[in-house]
Amino acid sequence: MWSVIIILILVGLLMLILEVLVIPGSGIAGIVGFILMAAGIWLAYTRESVEAGHITLAVTLGINLIGLVLALRSKTWKKAMLETKIDGRARNLKLSNLKVGDKGKTVSRCAPMGKAVFFDKFFEVSALSEFIDENRDIEIVRISGNKIFIKQLKE
Repeated sequence: MWSVIIILILVGLLMLILEVLVIPGSGIAGIVGFILMAAGIWLAYTRESVEAGHITLAVTLGINLIGLVLALRSKTWKKAMLETKIDGRARNLKLSNLKVGDKGKTVSRCAPMGKAVFFDKFFEVSALSEFIDENRDIEIVRISGNKIFIKQLKE
């Protein structure tokens, strides 16, 4: 019976570790892990003795407490953390010299957002009201921050 109790508690601990490190946010693995540990402790109380149940409970709580302390240390998370830096930037419209009234052509369908080309450079644009198909002549109506609003030119 002790082998079943130990296996239940160890699988429960493994499920809690999986919840924290591999599949965070779902909660299912954590709940299953907690239930398995509780089942192992309950079996120790009912199948063995009250003293064995107390010892099993204390050992399980001790292992969980040690695991929590080790997990909260900053060195532990530095090993699991990505150290990459992002060098990319959003395109700054001020550097592109675009202005209201500039004409271009859509590259994709604007429904209402899409891609367009102005002066051989690609930009993300927003149609003001209607959908604009690809390969249509357009004009810049308004520039607000990094957002370009366009309208289709009549043919």
